[in-house]
Amino acid sequence: MGQQDGDAGVPGSLARVLAEVRDERVAQDERWGMQVLPDGTGGHGTVAAADAARDETETAARAGGLTWRHILAEEVMEAFAEEDPQRLRRELIQVAAVAVKWVQALDRRPAGDRPGARDRTAVRRPEGDQPGPGDQEVERLPGDDQPGPRDQTVTANGRGGAA
Repeated sequence: MGQQDGDAGVPGSLARVLAEVRDERVAQDERWGMQVLPDGTGGHGTVAAADAARDETETAARAGGLTWRHILAEEVMEAFAEEDPQRLRRELIQVAAVAVKWVQALDRRPAGDRPGARDRTAVRRPEGDQPGPGDQEVERLPGDDQPGPRDQTVTANGRGGAA
C-alpha cells in the first residue's frame, strides 16, 4: 500500500497505536464501568468556537506554524459544535484519527525525543487516589528524578506503592 497505508512511514505503527488505544479503553471500562452520559455538545457559542479554531489553524498553516495542537483542537471544537448524533460520530472519528496520527508522529521522532525513551518509573494520581487496574504511567522528564508527593512507584504487577 505504500505511504497511504496508515503506518505514517513506520511499518506496523497504526496497529501498535490502535492496540494501545484498545488497551486504554479496556482500562477505562475496568475503572469506570459502562458510562451512559449526555453528549453535552452543541449549544451557545460552540459553532463560533469551532470557527475560531478553524481560523487559528488556517492562520498557523499560512504562517508556517501549523502544529498538531492546532489540528486536534480544530477537530475537537468541531465535534463540540455538533448536535446531530451522526455528524457528531463522524467528527469524533476525525478526532480519534488525528490523535492516532499525532502519536505516530511522536513515535517517528529520533529515539531521544520519543515518549518511550524517558524513564517510566512513576505514576501521578490525584491526591488520595489509590492505584487501580489500568493506571497509566507518566514519563519522568530529564532532571525530574525526585518523586513528588503524588508519585507512586510501579511494582512488577503494575500496582503502585508509595514512592
